[in-house]
Formats: sequence, C-alpha cells, structure tokens
Amino acid sequence: MQNILVTGGAGFIGSNFVHYLLKAEPDVQIVNLDALTYAGSLENLPAAGCAKDLPDAEQYHFVHGDICNRELVEDLLRQYQIDTIVHFAAESHVDRSILGPAPFVQTNLVGTFTLLESARGVWGESGGFDGKRFHHVSTDEVFGSLTPEAPAFSETTPYDPRSPYSASKAGSDHLVRAYFHTYGLPVTLTNCSNNYGPYQFPEKLIPLMILNALRGEPLPVYGDGRQIRDWLYVEDHCEAIHLVLTKGKPGETYNVGGGNQPCNIDIVRQICAILDEFHPDGAPHERLITYVTDRPGHDRRYAMDITKIQSELGWTPRHDLTSGLRATIEWYLSHPEWVAAIAQQSGYNDWLEKNYAKRGGKR
Repeated sequence: MQNILVTGGAGFIGSNFVHYLLKAEPDVQIVNLDALTYAGSLENLPAAGCAKDLPDAEQYHFVHGDICNRELVEDLLRQYQIDTIVHFAAESHVDRSILGPAPFVQTNLVGTFTLLESARGVWGESGGFDGKRFHHVSTDEVFGSLTPEAPAFSETTPYDPRSPYSASKAGSDHLVRAYFHTYGLPVTLTNCSNNYGPYQFPEKLIPLMILNALRGEPLPVYGDGRQIRDWLYVEDHCEAIHLVLTKGKPGETYNVGGGNQPCNIDIVRQICAILDEFHPDGAPHERLITYVTDRPGHDRRYAMDITKIQSELGWTPRHDLTSGLRATIEWYLSHPEWVAAIAQQSGYNDWLEKNYAKRGGKR
C-alpha cells in the first residue's frame, strides 16, 4: 500500500480508519472521497491543509464528491496513482432505509458498481492488477436473523437480508465477488458486526443512549429490548481491515466481530451505570429508559464466528464491551463541541423528532 483511496472517510468507521492507518502506516498517502451526507462531517477529519490531530497533513487529501461519479473516481485513481481502494461509503441506517430505500440502492449498489468499473478500467490500462487491492467493507446484516440456538454467522452462511439496507449491502457484496471471479480484480471483503466508538453519528443505539441520557431525554428501546447484537469497538475493526489489506488473500471474505453479545436492554443499562459514575448529576439514568414500538422486520439476533480471521491472520479484538463502552462514553463527554457541531450540521434533532413520531415514542 502506498496510495490509498478511502471512500466515506468522513463517516464514522471511515474516519476512524484514516486516523488509525496514518499511525500504522506513516508513509502512505490517503485520498478521502466523501459526499458529506448527513452522517459524514469534516468535524471527523480535517480538510486538506488542516493539520488537526493527523500525524502529517501532507499525506491526507480530502475530496468532496460522490462515488457514483465515475469520471471523478477515475480521475482520482489516475491523479494520485491509487493502488488500494478501501470502500466504506454506504447508506447504513436500517430505519432510514425503511422510510426511504432509494438512496440505499443508489449509493450501496450503483456506487459500488461505479468504483469496481473504475478500478477495473484504470488499473487495467496501467499494466494490470499486480500490487492493487479493492477492499469492500460490509455488514453481518446480510445474513439475516439468528434464532437463539443457531450457530454464529460464518463466511459460508447463506445470505438472507431482511431490510432495504441489508439487501443493498448484500447486492454490493455479490458485485464485488463477481468482479474477482469474472475479471480477476483483486478484492477482499469483511463483514463486520455492530461498531461503536468515537465519531459515531448519534442515531445509532450507543451514541443515542449516551447523548439522550446526558440531556435528560428518554432512552428509546425498541420492543422488549431483547434483540442481540455482536458489538465491535471501532478501533479493533480498523486493525482487522489493516490486517486483511496487508495479509489477506485476494478473493477471500473475513468476518469481523467483537465477541460481545448482550441484548440491547442490557447495553442500555450498562451505559446508564457508567454514566451514573461519570455524570452523577443525572443519576440514576436508567429511569429514562422508554420502550417504543418495534421497527418492521427487526432482526432478533446476530452473532459472528471470527475463527477464520483469527486463525489465518492472527486478529482478535482488543476491547471487551466494558472497556469499549467506557472509552466511548469518555470520548463523548470530552468532545461536546463535536456533538454540538454534528447536531447543527446534520439536522439530527429534526430526524429524531420525526422518528419518534413514526415509532410511537414520546419526547
């Protein structure tokens, strides 16, 4: 890896990956292509020429643009002599996909296709695919829902998406694999479980609970709160992707999970307990828990079998849920300016009001 195009690098996982990679690979050059939709913000990463907390601003270039713009993507691949694409850019929130699926199809399917075609064309005209890599970041939601007794998802689990979001990601996974088998494009894929950590847009469960609790507002829990997810601290995910890029075999898929599978209500209660310690003025925060109408097609359980990435690449998560939650809460408490900027830029508060109304919750 020398010249890397990161798509969606102003979003949650993408921005964490840029920070991680510039520390792990101090000689690389990163080009960050992001459309700056509601969940992407320059508050997560600086624009070109702004050093902020990046090790060397000359290594980092931000480009405001759409991955569906093939001319732009091809120009970037040529201009910066890109040898590695790490594709994070996606519409990713299930609730939003239920209310309006069209952007999910456009970004997740058409956008991925555009990147694949651009890579195939530009890399093909410049001498072939040697030394190149296209890495696609996907989700455990493509596998559907598990019963309580079922084994965890493995890399060979059949796809069974249940929402417009997961269906669009499943389609993009199939496209990426097709380009490997049909054209020989050197691709790798990771399917990850639920990420959490710094810079996460506050519509997702963990930051939503943290920020609502700090404001003394209701903590909305869907249905009975017994849904089970596998929780992965975002820095551990970044390390896994780095290993796949440097050691993973082209054409292979690797599951990435955190090994933490409590039910959602237990996550919320654990957040409340940590906030009672860190922010005692609002204690007990558990009094704010409010059960709201479950969302349509809500998958009951996810769990990830990470045996393959552990045995082949030597990766294992460094954070358990307790240490990860404490680090995440400490980050949000120490970055009130980020929270305020994101709320102002994104229209998050307006979205939250509408979402409560559609789900039957009360503010």
